[in-house]
Amino acid sequence: MAEFLFSIYPWVKAAHVISVIAWMAGLFYLPRLFVHNAEQGDKGHAELLTMMQGKLLKVIMRPAVVAVWVFGLTLLFTPGVIDWSSWWPWSKAAAVLAMTWFHHWCLARQHEFVAGKNTRSGKHYRLINEVPTVLVVVIVVSVIVRPF
Repeated sequence: MAEFLFSIYPWVKAAHVISVIAWMAGLFYLPRLFVHNAEQGDKGHAELLTMMQGKLLKVIMRPAVVAVWVFGLTLLFTPGVIDWSSWWPWSKAAAVLAMTWFHHWCLARQHEFVAGKNTRSGKHYRLINEVPTVLVVVIVVSVIVRPF
């Protein structure tokens, strides 16, 4: 099994990075759609914005998050790729779990928009839009710089 994982390692790593890019694009864009829906939804744009949110989640973000986890776990189980005695894989893992939680938090907010029950302001969504930025910085620095 280890030999097989080594042989596909570059392809799995490439697919993981591509999936992360797609997921991050959605995580950066979805809260912006929430801002517009919270601020402009009452002006007749709610239906269009809610539809855009749903398609972004279903068509791009859901497949991307599944692919991130599948390819990431495949990398995780490739022998010798991760030195678990270092701190960087643990900081990355914590940030990835937080990013996954944020994804599900956004999914719950989208369900509120669908039900017409959003109570959060555009300002709230502008602030929360910084969460994926902070988490992606932690992930990239953990993996590339490995400061710990």
